Amino acid sequence: MIESILQRFDDLDMKILSELTKDASISIPQLSKKLNINSSVLYSRIKRLTKRELIRKFTVIINESQLGINIKATVGINRDPKLKEPIHNELIKIPEIRSLIEVTGRFDIILSVNTRTLEELHKVVIERIGKIEGIQATETFVEMQRTDKEPVYSIQTSNQNFG
Repeated sequence: MIESILQRFDDLDMKILSELTKDASISIPQLSKKLNINSSVLYSRIKRLTKRELIRKFTVIINESQLGINIKATVGINRDPKLKEPIHNELIKIPEIRSLIEVTGRFDIILSVNTRTLEELHKVVIERIGKIEGIQATETFVEMQRTDKEPVYSIQTSNQNFG
């Protein structure tokens, strides 16, 4: 299965993905020069990657600290499994919740929450999340420092040595 997926994309596709991940606003002429390929080839490759839904969207990353959003936290939730859908529907309405992920392990759901202050985070967790029917427990982890890493995409086959 992985082999057939990889056959649909080549090293040039992976280089394009890696560069666009670093800066999706780069112009076609600039990127074609950087990758040493013809602009029309690059344009058609990007169009094909988008059509095949490998590239789902081009977006903007906001520097939220300039908007006063300085607190980032992860909240683990345990919930009543019988109330999965209503809990999900209520959580998704809370604007400070940026992502909701169902997981295995210690928690049922992991949330990413962004707020302006610790007091605002406290209100979101205690007064909004904690009061949803079926929420049994929460545990909050406040981000102290973050280092994001840009992904580098490459073609790897199952017979390559990863050690």
